[in-house]
Amino acid sequence: MNIVIDVESDTPIFTQLVEQVKQGVATKALKPGAPLPSIRKLANDLGINPNTVSKAYKLLERDSVIAGKGYRGTFIHENALEFCETDLNATALSLMVENVRQLRELGLTDSEIRNAFASAMK
Repeated sequence: MNIVIDVESDTPIFTQLVEQVKQGVATKALKPGAPLPSIRKLANDLGINPNTVSKAYKLLERDSVIAGKGYRGTFIHENALEFCETDLNATALSLMVENVRQLRELGLTDSEIRNAFASAMK
């Protein structure tokens, strides 16, 4: 999996890391048991502070997405997929609610919005 950091984004770097790892798990690009780079290596590869990677890893571990195994390293948690799918569903709903709000502000009716979503799904 390729992690890309957007330093121009309003989203904090540690949040970008967390979201990309969760997306990698949800899309099965990162499989349960797969090793992750060490904090120092990932920070060096991305050109960011190791404390930022450490914060992201702590949040991912708290959410049972990754598991630290001492000196052996950090790995994708065996049950990570169930936690990431829930996050993706919540994210999808949040995005759709915001899109519907914006479309209503533009004056579209609910029927027009449904048609637009149906067209987008094709």
